[in-house]
Amino acid sequence: MEEQALVIALIGVLGIGAQWIAWRTGWPAIVLMLAAGFLAGPVLHLFNPEEIFGDLLEPMIGIGVALILFEGGLSLDLRELKHSGDSVWRLATVGVIIGWVLGAGAGYYIAGLVWPVAILFGGILVVTGPTVVLPLLRQSSVQARPASVLKWESIVNDPTGALLAVIAYEYFRLSADGATVFEVVPPLLIAAVISGLIGYAAAWVIAFTFPRGTVPEYLKVPVLFTTVIGVFVLSNQIEHEAGLVAVTVMGVALANMNVSSLRSIHPFKENIAVLLVSGIFILLSASLEVEELSYLNWRFGLFLIALLFIVRPVTVLLSLLGTSMPWNERLFVAWIAPRGIVLVAISGLFALRLSELGYADGNVLIGLSFAVVVVTIVAHGFTIDTVARWLKIKGNERPGLLIVGSNSWTIALAEQMHELKTPVMIVDSSWQRLAPARQKGLPFYHGEILNEATEHNLDLNPFQVLVAATENEAYNALVCNEFAYEIGRDSVYQLGEVNEADPRALPESLRGRALFESGFGVEDVNERQGEGWIFRKTKLSEQFDFDDAQEKLPDTAHMLLLLRESGRMRFFTHASRPDPSAGDIILSYTPPVTRTAEEKAAKKAARRGAKPQPT
Repeated sequence: MEEQALVIALIGVLGIGAQWIAWRTGWPAIVLMLAAGFLAGPVLHLFNPEEIFGDLLEPMIGIGVALILFEGGLSLDLRELKHSGDSVWRLATVGVIIGWVLGAGAGYYIAGLVWPVAILFGGILVVTGPTVVLPLLRQSSVQARPASVLKWESIVNDPTGALLAVIAYEYFRLSADGATVFEVVPPLLIAAVISGLIGYAAAWVIAFTFPRGTVPEYLKVPVLFTTVIGVFVLSNQIEHEAGLVAVTVMGVALANMNVSSLRSIHPFKENIAVLLVSGIFILLSASLEVEELSYLNWRFGLFLIALLFIVRPVTVLLSLLGTSMPWNERLFVAWIAPRGIVLVAISGLFALRLSELGYADGNVLIGLSFAVVVVTIVAHGFTIDTVARWLKIKGNERPGLLIVGSNSWTIALAEQMHELKTPVMIVDSSWQRLAPARQKGLPFYHGEILNEATEHNLDLNPFQVLVAATENEAYNALVCNEFAYEIGRDSVYQLGEVNEADPRALPESLRGRALFESGFGVEDVNERQGEGWIFRKTKLSEQFDFDDAQEKLPDTAHMLLLLRESGRMRFFTHASRPDPSAGDIILSYTPPVTRTAEEKAAKKAARRGAKPQPT
C-alpha cells in the first residue's frame, strides 16, 4: 500500500513537472513526459507499473482514456463545422479508409508484419489523438480553420481507430471457425451504433436534469464523471472498446445541448484532463521494456519514414480533394499527425490477444507503437511552428491585448497599441459605443463577451492580456474573474483599486489586477480624458534608462505598461512594477502638453511670418 502511494506521488511529480518544464521552455510536453516515464521505468527502474498495480493497470488506463475523450468531446461545437465541416467529414470517412489501407500495406510490405497483424495495426494507425494534438495546438499559434480540423479529426478518429482494431481482431478470431466478413462486421457496427445511442441518451438525461435542480451544484461534477465511467463500462460490455465511441458521442452531444450548468465545470474537467494525460503517459512509457525495443530493425525504420512522408500526406491530400480548404492548409494538416495514448493502449491490449491467436508478430506491436508515438511527436512537435510559418498559416506571434468596453480611453489605448504592432481587439455589446473604433479602423467585436457563443465567433487564442474598462466596475470584475482561468489570473486587469478597508467593495480574489500604480478608477480616467490627457511612448536604451524616462515625464503622469521587444506586456499596478531594460517601450498616461510663454510666443511669430499655402 505504501509503495503504491509512493509511486502514485512520483507519477504526479514526473507528469506535472514535465508539463511545467514544457510551459517554461516551449518544448512539446508529450515528449518530456515520455522521456520522464522511460527514465523512471526501463532506465532507472524506479518502478514497474505492471508490478505495482497488477490487473488494475489496464482498467485504470482505459477509464483515463475514456475521460480524456469525453473531455475532448465537450470542446467540439458543431458551429465550428460551418468553416471546416466538409474537410472534417472527409477525414473521418474517406480518410479513415485510405489511411487504413495504406497503413496496413506499409506494415506488410515495408515492416514485414504478417497480414493479420498489419491490418489490425493499420486500423489503429488512423488515430491521431487529442492527448497530443490539443497540447501542440495550445503551444503553437495556428490559424483557426486548420487548428479546428486537426482538433475534430483527433477526437472523432480515436474511437474509430479502436473500432477498426476490434473489427480486424474479431474477424481473424472467428474466421478460424469459418465465419465470413458479412457475419462479423455488421454485428460490430450495430454494437457501435448502440453504444453511441447509449452515450447520447446519457447526455440527454444530464441536459434535462441538471438545469432543473434535480442534482445539487456540489454533486454535478461527481455525477457527471460517474455517468461517463458508467457509460464507458456498460458499452464495453456490449463490445470491446465500444465504450470509447459512447463517451465521445456523449461529450459532443452535451457540448451542443447548451447546458448552462456545464460552464462552471469547464475548469475542473480541464484540470482532470491534464492530470490524466500526465499520469497515463508516465505509466505507459514506464511500462515499456527494453526487450520490446529489440524487435525494431531497419525495416521498422523505413516503416516510420513511410508513415510520416507517404501514408499520412497521401491520406489527407486524397481525402480533401474537391474541398474548400486552401492547399497550404491541406499540406499543413497532411504533415501534423502525432499519435498518443490511444495508439499505445490499444496496441498493448491487442498485442496480447494476437499472441494468444498464434500470430508471433503480435509482440512487436508494443515496441512499434511506442516508436510511432515517439517519432511522430518529436517530428511534428518540434516542426509545427516552422511548417506553419513556411505555409503562411501561422497566427500572430506577438501577444495580443483584448479590451472590454469601448470608450474614449480604451480607443486611445487601442490606437497606441495598434501603432506598436500589438494585436488588439475592442469588445462591446453596443454598436453605438463601437462607432469611434469603427471610424478609426480599429479591430472590434460586437457582442457580449460573457456570452458562450462568443467563444466560437471570436478567436481568443491571440490575446494573452485582457483589460476590462467599461463604465461598470462590478461588470469589469465579473469579466476578469470569468477569463482569469483561461488567460491567467496575473494577465487580467481592470480600472479601479482594491479597497480592503471597505467591506462593501469587491474582494481582490473576484476582480482583475488594478491598472496604474495609483489605481485609477473609471471616473478618474473619464475625468482626465475630458481634460485632454494623452498616451505617450518612451523607448529605453543603454543611454536613456528608466530613471531618465521618469524625469522626462510630467510629475502628474502615470506609467501604464511596459512593452518588451518580444511584444510581451508588463503593466504597472498598485501591487507590482515591471523591471525595465534597454529596448523596452514605456506607455504612459499624461496630461496634455503645455508650452512655456517663450514657446507660445515663438510659435505665434512663426505663424505670422508664414506665407499662405496655395489651394
